[in-house]
Amino acid sequence: MKFKYITLTAIIFLFVSCKKESTIIVSPDDYGASIDNVTQILIHDIFSPPVASRIYAYPNIAAFEVIAQNSNKYSSLQKQLNGLDSIPVLDPKSGVNKNVAALVAHMEVSKALVFSEELVEKFRDSLYQKWGNENQKEFEVSKEYGLKVAERIKKWMGKDNYKETRTMPKFSVYTNQPGRWQPTPPAYMDAIEPHWGEIRTMALDSASQFKPIPALTFSVNKNSPFFKQVQEVYDISQQMIKKGDSSEEMKMAQFWDCNPYVTVNQGHMMFAKKKITPGGHWMGIVKIACKKSNSDFEKTVYAYTKTSVGLFDAFISCWEEKYRSNVVRPETVINQNIDENWKPLLQTPPFPEYCSGHSVASACSAAILTSIFGDNFAYLDDTELPYGLPIRNFKSFNDAAKEAAMSRLYGGIHYKAAILNGITQGSNLGTFIVTKIKMTK
Repeated sequence: MKFKYITLTAIIFLFVSCKKESTIIVSPDDYGASIDNVTQILIHDIFSPPVASRIYAYPNIAAFEVIAQNSNKYSSLQKQLNGLDSIPVLDPKSGVNKNVAALVAHMEVSKALVFSEELVEKFRDSLYQKWGNENQKEFEVSKEYGLKVAERIKKWMGKDNYKETRTMPKFSVYTNQPGRWQPTPPAYMDAIEPHWGEIRTMALDSASQFKPIPALTFSVNKNSPFFKQVQEVYDISQQMIKKGDSSEEMKMAQFWDCNPYVTVNQGHMMFAKKKITPGGHWMGIVKIACKKSNSDFEKTVYAYTKTSVGLFDAFISCWEEKYRSNVVRPETVINQNIDENWKPLLQTPPFPEYCSGHSVASACSAAILTSIFGDNFAYLDDTELPYGLPIRNFKSFNDAAKEAAMSRLYGGIHYKAAILNGITQGSNLGTFIVTKIKMTK
């Protein structure tokens, strides 16, 4: 009996020992869940599209720098991104689980970038408890390295001029100068992020490296090129009204709205209707592509990172042009010169018109994702399901980018020139990033 007791005890001891020594498994879905958590916080905190691109980029870079350590597949972004000159070295004998460390770094940098830190902490703490139960020693050493990388990335991002732009003057509006941007209904908000073009770029040499061709010269002469594009916006909106709510153009416009600043008037109250940003939508597309292609953890981090670097630079490039050209929105011109009661299908965002931000960001993202997953990568986009919009089918990333761009014309918030030139600007930018940044070996 005593022998049986000792044997049973030994078996239990061996079982517990083996359990403690098991490697912590971190899946691509775990990383995607962290991205999704950030997206929900961005919606909750109502960050603008440019700022949202910053919040996506730095945490992804932190995670990627972890997986690039001692890798035979991926190359560090050190010396490739402006100002990123060093990352803590990972001792291959340290016992660090790189997937755990990467996710730790992602969450830690994310926490430093949002207002609702407690929402990151809640997500983080649930993982920390799980990992600690699975293998406390591996978790602790991996966490320690992940936090070291996070601290390095936070120091780097602290020098990108973001803090300085928080105290810069508001954008001046001159209503006595026709053709310049003016606040639009219903909230008549100040122009957001007028100094975003002064943020340090990541891959671009400067914000103006891919400066688009000049916007059309403002004119209310009905035969002028500018006014013809104004008339086009109005005419298309009238055609869409005749077709009704089921028109394909209306479906496109609503699917790609991605405006976090939509305000709703109800009686004497005005409240925000929260939505994802254009960057958030493309992060959703990255998730779809990774799942469809059965990407492993490292490739998933790589895809998110490369796309978010492109989004970051795309918004800097686009925003510099917006406040340089300072073009008035269709809503203002149409109300003053064609139909005072006209309203666009989509609510006009609070910043100048040229170029179209969604066009630049989408074309850039499409170029990067095509370089990773290939052309003609067909997929079903269910990104907008949580916001009451149906799934849409796309033949490729470029197919989606073109639709996203044209949706701004159907939504009544952009002229066609801003859309077409925005696509060119974004495509050139994306191709440059694909060529310049070497993330794979």
